[in-house]
Amino acid sequence: MPDGGPLLLLLFFLVTSTAGQYNPTKDFCRRFGHQAAVVDSRVYVDGGFVNWKPFSATSPNYTNPFLLYSDLNSVTDGMPTLSANLSKNATIPNVNGGILWEDAVNKRLYLYGGEVYQAMPTDFNLYSYDILSNDWVSFGPPTGARTIQPTSYGAGVSISWRGEAYYYGGWFNNASVPGWTGPPRASNRLIKYTMDTNTFSNLTGPDDIGRAEGTMVYIPIGDAGTLIYFGGSQDLYGNSTLTPQPLDKIFVFDVANTKWYTQTTSGRAPENRRRFCGGATWAQDQSSYNVYIYGGSGFPPDTTGYDDIYILTIPSFQWIRGPYPAHSNVTGAYPKNMMTCNVVNGGTQMLVIGGTYSNDTTYMCDADNVWGEHNMNLGEQNKETAIWGSFIPTLTTYAVPTDILTAVGGAPTGGAKTTAPVSGFDAPDLYVLMTRKADISTRAPTRVVSATATANPNSNPGTSLSTGAIAGIAVGSTVGLIALLTACCCMIRYKQKHETRPRHSAIPTAEPPPTPIWTGPAAVLSSPTSTHASYRSHPPPIPPPPPAELPGNGEQYYDYHPHQTPSSASPSSFAKHDQPPSTWLRPPEGAAELQIPSPRRGSPRGGGMGGQGSPLPGAPYWSSSSPRGGTGPQPSMPPSSSHSSQYSGALSEQQQLDRERERELEREREWEEINRARAGSRSTYG
Repeated sequence: MPDGGPLLLLLFFLVTSTAGQYNPTKDFCRRFGHQAAVVDSRVYVDGGFVNWKPFSATSPNYTNPFLLYSDLNSVTDGMPTLSANLSKNATIPNVNGGILWEDAVNKRLYLYGGEVYQAMPTDFNLYSYDILSNDWVSFGPPTGARTIQPTSYGAGVSISWRGEAYYYGGWFNNASVPGWTGPPRASNRLIKYTMDTNTFSNLTGPDDIGRAEGTMVYIPIGDAGTLIYFGGSQDLYGNSTLTPQPLDKIFVFDVANTKWYTQTTSGRAPENRRRFCGGATWAQDQSSYNVYIYGGSGFPPDTTGYDDIYILTIPSFQWIRGPYPAHSNVTGAYPKNMMTCNVVNGGTQMLVIGGTYSNDTTYMCDADNVWGEHNMNLGEQNKETAIWGSFIPTLTTYAVPTDILTAVGGAPTGGAKTTAPVSGFDAPDLYVLMTRKADISTRAPTRVVSATATANPNSNPGTSLSTGAIAGIAVGSTVGLIALLTACCCMIRYKQKHETRPRHSAIPTAEPPPTPIWTGPAAVLSSPTSTHASYRSHPPPIPPPPPAELPGNGEQYYDYHPHQTPSSASPSSFAKHDQPPSTWLRPPEGAAELQIPSPRRGSPRGGGMGGQGSPLPGAPYWSSSSPRGGTGPQPSMPPSSSHSSQYSGALSEQQQLDRERERELEREREWEEINRARAGSRSTYG
């Protein structure tokens, strides 16, 4: 390799390691298939898929390697502020369709279930994020039950005050179970996890039918509370053939007595749907418990889905058509699925985060200025008296809205008059259960938890630099180094072009060394603050067992092809969050409407969920992969000279003058490059 070759090679690696960076807060376009949980004043968001800007018809889906959080005490453009400074290294699985169980007492999150993409599933280990210390630990394989095998796209809840978590149904397939060779199959089991003892229990479901893609919520009815499950898919034949689970049938699990019931609803039940989300809140006197749901996907052959709100009010078990779309018997214009719903601030509001649009022809981002966050004001307690509105940090007391009062009576504070189904309860014991309230007591933490329970991931007694300053210095250093190396390379090229022979002609020129073959960095690099994930599609094993990437939904086996919805958004445009979701999508100025691409048949999991084709195995923040799945940045090679430094034959005086002039122009161009590089370095630090 000629002089300067190693520097050029190093420069190439530096460029390719930084040119393709995706900032999870600034480059966001869409998010879906993730898992979210609430502890204190933070909504934590993990895994799933993401589309980066710019977004177009050919944009792929990327796995999200970050653990993010939305701060409920900080508002940006009307929504909680998103931060991406939490720890998650490459040994932690990046899954979609799983769940984050929260332990608000011990300040932990537990990652359970989900599926991997383009990676071999590994034996299950339970991973936990420690909020206090901002790090992850592995709790190892399950104890207390040898038959625990997590699934994906099931439904679950966490009951922090009891130290228990539950997960019902979900898909087994070859993306979740090592060695799985058959068709995907839905589970009919209810998994229970006891946090303080780190033990699992494998409980029975309401019947022998496997189910997936429904929603489960917890309400404080009964001595220990009650789990409510509804909707989603049934696997009646054990071969992944989808059969809708009608939403007029509700499954009720009595936690204290580990007993299932079913109850038929009245009112207008939602259309059959799956991969929707929901959350529960209740009147101040607990005379009514109200479950809000949003969106969801349809079933083959019509998988367009839904853009609407429904409310299930309990104990009367009535379905109520929500206030969106307003005064309409049809769904909204932007069907959405694979989002998360988290009820926050004393049950007053529900954050709907992310989701993929299944009927979008405009290729637009999902309110990217607020990271795909949308707020549902459950009591319509804003100045617009609207269900969709800006997040209000100071609103902490839920008021029953008019739509529910019309159905059950009473007042905004409670006093519901209708407290039983119109046709009675399907089981006498269910009536008794509905008359009891959970005796919620304070569970003692099993470790020291300070009054300020949320750790500051950037705290360091030896520095006062903020995250932005540290990141700025790191980026500036990188850019400065690149500029310096560029200058060096230009100088080396200059010398090469003007030294036509060895300096010591008596010394023979050595053969250039062979070009080195780069096999990747010797160690995985992390961000300057060591809080960004350095992601790999195949996480390295950690002794003794490898990290668990968890179950799959089986969509590679059946025809689920929502419309592909890539988009391109103008960074300067804004979404109004006091408007219905039809205003969430933000078109680029002057953009022409594009046609829907033909859906890919037989695509693997998630085909067309947000971009073209299936999700990619993970383009991390420090990746050189292009957002459109291209080859990424290419090495910048020196331009070839139009003239040779050694030539034969005599030249006229004019030819020699012309050639010398060409060389002078070449030298001027090279010094201009050096000066530009130096100027870029100065502006970085300025």
